[in-house]
Amino acid sequence: MDREKQKITQPYYKKIFTDILTQKFPEKIAECQPILSKNELNVLDVIQLNQQIFGSDEISSDNQKLRSYDDEAIIKILEYQKKYKLNNTQLSNHYKLSRNTVAKWKNSFKI
Repeated sequence: MDREKQKITQPYYKKIFTDILTQKFPEKIAECQPILSKNELNVLDVIQLNQQIFGSDEISSDNQKLRSYDDEAIIKILEYQKKYKLNNTQLSNHYKLSRNTVAKWKNSFKI
């Protein structure tokens, strides 16, 4: 499958997170407002919002299996690795990924 031909429509995360905040966590609205004020949320913004709202304990191995990253997010993650001079293990621990996934991305994107 060609990555250019794959155009997946994303859920409207802004509305989903706004509804969650107003109904269940109104005290966290101010904390999440800078991210929600963006025109479009990317994958990393969604992950960050999820951590701010539900806490970092929410990320489990079962939940991790359901994540998918677009090319833009993968490139940002790999640039983060370069910027902070992290090895694959450190990067995988930071983003809760597999080391093999990071290695595969580096080979695919030649970064």
